[in-house]
Amino acid sequence: MAELGTVVQKIRSKNAGPFWLTIDLFCGSDQAFERVVSGLDSQKVAALFHMDVKDLKRFEIKDLHVVKFSLPRPRVQGSIHDTDMHGAAWANLLSSVPLP
Repeated sequence: MAELGTVVQKIRSKNAGPFWLTIDLFCGSDQAFERVVSGLDSQKVAALFHMDVKDLKRFEIKDLHVVKFSLPRPRVQGSIHDTDMHGAAWANLLSSVPLP
C-alpha cells in the first residue's frame, strides 16, 4: 500500500466561497488516476473529515487526471472559530490516506 500523497502529483485544497471547501487531487497520469478512482472510497474521505458522505461531492475528471471533492466548511470562512481562513490545510489530511 502507498499513501495517496506519493501516488498523485499534487493535492490542493482551497476555499470555494465562505461556506464550501474544494480539494483537488492532480494525478498526472492515467495509471495514477485509475488507482485513485478505484482505491479512494468517498466514505473513507467523509469519515476522515468527520462528515456524512451525503454532504461530500465527488468529481472525477478523466481528461485532466483530476479527482475533486467539495464539502461544506465546518465553520464559515473568517468566523471567530475558523482556524484555516484559506482552506489550505485540508489537503494535508488526505495525503497520508493509504491506497491499495
